[in-house]
Amino acid sequence: MMSVEIKKVSSKKDLDDFIQLHYDLYRGNKYDAPNLYSDEIETLSKDKNPAFEFCEAEYFLAYKDGKLVGRVAGIINRRYNEQWNRPCVRFGWIDFIDDKEVSAALLKAVEDWGREKGMKEIIGPLGFTDMDPEGMLTKGFEELGTMATIYNYPYYPEHMEQMPGYEKDNDYVEYKVFVPKEGMPEKFKRVSELTMQRYNLHCPKLTTEMITGPQQYGKKVFNVVNKTFANLYGYSQMTDKQIEEYVDKYFKFISLDMLCVIEDWNTPDHDVVGVGITIPSLTRALQKCRNGRLFPFGWWYLLRALKFHKTDIVDLLLIGVLPEYRSKGANALLFYHLIPVYQKYGFKWGESHVHMESNTAVQQQWQYYENEQHKRRRCYKKAL
Repeated sequence: MMSVEIKKVSSKKDLDDFIQLHYDLYRGNKYDAPNLYSDEIETLSKDKNPAFEFCEAEYFLAYKDGKLVGRVAGIINRRYNEQWNRPCVRFGWIDFIDDKEVSAALLKAVEDWGREKGMKEIIGPLGFTDMDPEGMLTKGFEELGTMATIYNYPYYPEHMEQMPGYEKDNDYVEYKVFVPKEGMPEKFKRVSELTMQRYNLHCPKLTTEMITGPQQYGKKVFNVVNKTFANLYGYSQMTDKQIEEYVDKYFKFISLDMLCVIEDWNTPDHDVVGVGITIPSLTRALQKCRNGRLFPFGWWYLLRALKFHKTDIVDLLLIGVLPEYRSKGANALLFYHLIPVYQKYGFKWGESHVHMESNTAVQQQWQYYENEQHKRRRCYKKAL
C-alpha cells in the first residue's frame, strides 16, 4: 500500500481534477447541492475572482495508489487577518475519502504552506470571504443542502475530532422555517405594521432599473451586508469590485419580488437599512446538472426552479438589518412583505443561512413561525 502523495495544482488539468473530485465523491447523494462548474472556475481562478486583490491561495490534490482521493484549498485573506489581527491560513474546499491518512496529509499540506507564509494558526473550513460556503456539517446529514452551504459526509467531522491539535473555533446553526399556510401570525403582523408607522420605514417595489441603474440599489444592498456582517466571525469587508461582481452575479437571475429592502424615509436619501435576498431552492436542479454543467439539460432544471418556482423550498440567502434598526423590529418587515410572495408560489418552508450559535438575536426572528433547528456546522482551529 502506497502512502499518500500530495500534489499542488499547477495546471488547468489539475484545477479541473480539483473541481471534478467533488462531483465524483458525491455522485448520487440525495442531500448534496453541487456547485456549477462555471461558478467553481470563477471562484478558484486568480484572474476571475476579485477576492484575489487581498487573498492568495494554493490548491492541493491527494493521491493514493495512483488514484485521486482528496483535495483542499489553502487561503490567506490578508484583509481579514489585518482587521482581526489574526495571522491565519484558511482551509476550504476540503473533500476526502474515508481514510484518516488522506485527511491528515491534506491538512498538513495547508499547515506547511501557512507556516512558510508566516501564519500562526490554521482555521476552517472557510472560503476566500464570507460570501463563500463555510463550516463543516456536524448535524443534519439527512437534510437537503443548499447552494450557499457545504454538505459533507458524517465521517468528515469524525476525522477532524481525532486530528491532533484541532479544536472548535466557531459553531453555526441553521433553521427550517415553515411558511404559514395562509395569512400570517397576528402578533407578527401587529409588530410589523406598528414598526412601519412608528419609524417611517418602507419596503419599495423594486425594478431591474432600480437595481442596476442610477439609483444603484444593487450596491446599496451589499453595502448594508458589509455593515451588518462587519463584526461576525470570518468576515472581511467586500471591496467595490467584489460588490460589482455580486450585483451582476445575483441580480441577473433573481426574482425581484423575492428581494426585499427596507428604507428609512426619515433620512433625506431614503437610506437602505435592511435587506432580504431569497431564491427558490436550486438543490434538486443542481443535482441534475451532470458534473455541474448547464448543458445539455441542466439549464432547463435551473430555469424551472428559478422562473417557474418548481420547488417547495425557498433559500433565505442573505438577511441583514443594520444594528441600530434591529431593536426597532425592522427584521419583521422583511418577512411581512416576503411571506405573501412565498404563499403565492406555494413554498412550504425556508432554509435559513448559517447563524453563529451565539447570535441569539438573529435566531429570535424565527419565533413567530413554526421552526426547527435542523443543522449544525463547525469551523476548527489549530495553532501552527
